[in-house]
Order: sequence, then C-alpha cells, then structure tokens
Amino acid sequence: MNHRLLFLILTWGLTSAFAEELGETWGTADREAAYYRIVNLPLPPDLPLEAGSFVTLPDGRLAVGTRRGEILLLSGAAEDHPRPSIQRFASGLDEVLGLAYRDGAFYATQQTELTRITDTDGDGRADRFDTLSDVWGFNHYHEFAMGSKFDPDGNLWVALCLSESYSSKEKFRGWALKITPDGRTVPMCSGIRSPLGVGTNEHGAMFYAESQGPWNGSCSLKHLKPGGFMGHPISFNWYPSAPHLGPAPVEPNTPSRLEIERRRVKELVPYAVVFPYKKMGRSISAFEVCRAEGRFGPFDGQLFLGDYTLSLVMRATTELVNGVWQGACYPFREGLATGILSVHFTPRGQLIAGGTNRGWPVRGMKENVLQRLDWTGRVPFEMLEIKAQPDGFLIRFTRPVDAQLAAKPSTYELQTYTHIYQEGYGSPEVDHTRPTITDVVVAADGLSVRLRVPGLVQGHVHDFHIPELRSKDGEPLLHTRAYYTLNEIPRP
Repeated sequence: MNHRLLFLILTWGLTSAFAEELGETWGTADREAAYYRIVNLPLPPDLPLEAGSFVTLPDGRLAVGTRRGEILLLSGAAEDHPRPSIQRFASGLDEVLGLAYRDGAFYATQQTELTRITDTDGDGRADRFDTLSDVWGFNHYHEFAMGSKFDPDGNLWVALCLSESYSSKEKFRGWALKITPDGRTVPMCSGIRSPLGVGTNEHGAMFYAESQGPWNGSCSLKHLKPGGFMGHPISFNWYPSAPHLGPAPVEPNTPSRLEIERRRVKELVPYAVVFPYKKMGRSISAFEVCRAEGRFGPFDGQLFLGDYTLSLVMRATTELVNGVWQGACYPFREGLATGILSVHFTPRGQLIAGGTNRGWPVRGMKENVLQRLDWTGRVPFEMLEIKAQPDGFLIRFTRPVDAQLAAKPSTYELQTYTHIYQEGYGSPEVDHTRPTITDVVVAADGLSVRLRVPGLVQGHVHDFHIPELRSKDGEPLLHTRAYYTLNEIPRP
C-alpha cells in the first residue's frame, strides 16, 4: 500500500476515535445565532490558510500570520458582505503564532525567533527581516512559541512550549520571556507546559492560556507574574540562565492540590480562571479584550478566547483579590468550522476567528477557513459577570431579571470542586462540595443579584447552574452555566 495512503487511513482512524470523546456540545448554537451570526470570509480555493495570529493595520487591513509561515494582508474583511482581496506580504517564516504591528513594521513570533519585518522599498512585500530575539532553543515539533501584542510598557512577550509534555530539552522551553523596547530579552516566568496564547487581561496584566496536561488538571488562564512559577517544574533546569530570578523554587509535591502547594512554594501562581474540561475548553487558545465600545453588544472590557479542539469561543472576566488574580468563564458561541487558534476584534467591533484542523482532533473539521462573529443588535439574556464577595458572589446580568424568581435561593444551583495537582496527565474533578445559598438580594434595577453563600471553598471552582431563572420579560438565560475560580475570599 502507498505509504501516504496508509498514513491518511491511520490518521483518520485515530481522529475519528478521538472525536467521539470530544464531549457534549452546549446545545445552544441555534439560539446563539439570533444574537451573534457566523459570517464566512470567502477565500481562494487554492489558498492554504491556517490562521495563527491577527493584527489590524492603521489603514484597516487585516494581517494574518499563518502556521504555514506567511503574513497575508486582507482588504475588505470587515465589510457587511465580505469579498476580501488578499496580498501575500511575507513568506518562508516558521509558524507565525504571534503578530504585532508598530511604526510600519510587523513583529512576528516564530518557533525560533522574534522578527521585525519591514517593506523598505514600498512595493507591498517584506524585504527586511531583523532578528530581535532568538535566545531560546528549538529542536522538536512541539516547541511552539506564542507571541503577544505590545504590553502597556511597549514590551513583547513570548511564551514557549515544552519540548514534549514532560521535558524541556532546549533553552527556556517552558518559560515566558519579555523583549523590551531597547532589545533586551528578560526571562520572566518558569513552569509553562503548552501555551496557546499570550496577552494582557482586561486590566493590562500579562496572562497566557494553558492547556490541560501534566501538572494542569484542566485548561486555564494564568497570570504571568514576574518571577512566578506556573506549575510544571520540568523547566527548572534553566534557572542558572536567569540569575536575576534567584534559585529555582521548591519542587511541588505530587499528587497534591494547588491550594496546598502554593503555601509551600512561594513562587507558585494559581490558575486565575479554570475552564472545566470538556464542559468549556479542551485546548483554550489565544485571547483578546473586547474594546468595541458597544458594537459587539454588552461585553466591553471582557476577554474573548477560542478553543482549538471544541471549535468555539468563550468569555472570561478577571479581578484582583488580595493581590491574586481570579475570575470566571462563560460560554459564548459554538459551531465554528475549524479549530480556533486565534481571535481578533476589527475596528468595527466584529470578532475574527481562525485556526486549523491539522495536528490534533478537532470538532470543526473544515480546513482553510476564516470566519467572523457579528452582533445582530439583539442583547442576549446572559450572566454578564460574576465577582467574589466576602460572604458569597455578585452576579450581574445583561438584562433585568424576573425579581420574584431571582430572589429565591432555590433558583440557583451551586457546587464546587478542584483538580489533583500532579505530574500525571490532567485530573478528574475532585473534592466536591455543595454550598447552601441562604439569601439573595436583587438590585432595584434587576441587573444584579447578591448571593450569600456560607461554605465558600478557597482554591475551588464554583460551578453555577441557573436553569430556572428568567428575565423580566420571561426569557431564559442563553447559557445557564458559569464557572468562578475562587483563589482568594475577599476581606470584609
């Protein structure tokens, strides 16, 4: 048999077997479409596109960095009925999974380096490539490099995948690096496993998206705290190359709980937002803050992020409590056509989403796809935001609630759990509790409720299910679940 045919048959068999275990859909795609429609951006049939990063240029064109190693410029991607024209700006790169733009230059994060790319003769094609940083090593297909946009101080950040799930064979694999405006590369954090996005949260702090696996019971958003340890100790071998950070942290115990180990290991940074496995994400990816000024509905100032495996987009919110980041995640839109690697808001407030179906099992099996989410102008009835309180939670809604239903503690179902913090791959949900909601105070405008919850559990995901709640005009919640990661209980 032809070797390529055999490879395709085996790959199809494995993919089909894995696809059966991707998890249940939310089952809300039809209802979601009334508020956020999916718009396909037509592409030439012979264009192999695996979008890995996006940035909008000052003239409004959409730049796309691809896994195929190109930077493509799209005109007309934001039009009501898009028929984008495409120009190839650069090629011959190596998996562009980070793309920024400033002062006429692209800043592309490749597997092996951060590169400044310019068109010096004005012909619309890149002709100058300057290496800004290549201090990290590369020797394995799994050694991806994820790059950020510019942070508030003008730095770019690169988050580096391990060589494999359990090894760091090349320099700084499993670390986050900061490249400063004056060209210095500064190691910032260790303990990363497999990042699929890096950037600022809604408050300007640097975060990254981490995948479920060794030392990570579920996917999560984590704060890239300078000097912090993100949880996977295999990359401790590079601390001698970062003397400004001091010695390596104490090795965490396995199996244990993150809440226990962060008392032992002072550098250990807890997950800011846990995405319960399969219920939300299986391989969460790049994220961006919505700054649409109302053009994308009621979600300004929130994080939007994709999931590669489940081909969907989610929301997240974060807050700083007792000096530690934590927050919640919420379903948003499923039914996308390919595995989502990156999302990006256009100046018109539309959300571009793209990725690939190549490499790992994925729900959306189409290849070479670019899609856009447009707000229809209708506001869905949703949990807008959950915030921790000293004695419970505050839940804000997008529309006023039915005050009588909202005032009943029995309207709300709440359970908590955590994950095993361990060297082994992933974790089930463990240590379940069911706190009792004793009182509910509904705001006069109906847009928020205050839940009093004796029995809050520090370090646990607090899993909210509110299927019976209705809006003031009788509509059920579009999504009835949300998940808050309670690292710290606010002080009274």
